[in-house]
Amino acid sequence: MVNVVAAMKPLIHGLVKLAGLSQQTVEIEPGTVMNFWAPKETKTVVNKKPNKPVVVFAHPFAGDAILMWFPQVLALTSQYFVYVPDFIFFGGSTTSRPDRSAEFQAECLARGLRKLGVEKCTVVGLSYGGMVGFKMVAMYPELVEALVASCTVIEMTQSVAHQSQKKLGISQWSELLLPETVEGVKFLFTVGYHKWPNWLPDFVYKHCLQA
Repeated sequence: MVNVVAAMKPLIHGLVKLAGLSQQTVEIEPGTVMNFWAPKETKTVVNKKPNKPVVVFAHPFAGDAILMWFPQVLALTSQYFVYVPDFIFFGGSTTSRPDRSAEFQAECLARGLRKLGVEKCTVVGLSYGGMVGFKMVAMYPELVEALVASCTVIEMTQSVAHQSQKKLGISQWSELLLPETVEGVKFLFTVGYHKWPNWLPDFVYKHCLQA
């Protein structure tokens, strides 16, 4: 059987390309590259002042960012220059550095945006993306002129983490964020979505786990 999740990728990529974005790989530093879906204009008009405001979508702890944000991309590209990055260790973004902090993600994102010619932007962050967004505001206030943050905290402190884990009934975050079974995927989706449909067949969750 064809993996329905994997099969969606080419369709979504095609729709996003029709909306005016292209996939671009930016070298942040030797050994660190970041994948962006960015306006096609950045390839030829990097040094010109943008004629539309810039919006950057920062994804939660999930796979490819474009699979999360493509509805917003399709809705907003007529009025905004939209950038959708994969954080380091997600999607097409990798590094040889051992750093796993939100500060490192914010640094890479800011450097990548500047290499694409972005001088000012609004960051829209969901969950983990919101935490990275707060770091960007603190570290690069000249770059981020506004932040929209949803379902997030300013920083994941030990006390916040402990309270959240207790509420969810887990002992460590990998139990939720890195499921190894179909039941684990179901649990992740019911936590991550409001009124997640419980009628989906098990093969959909299996395909999500495989993909």
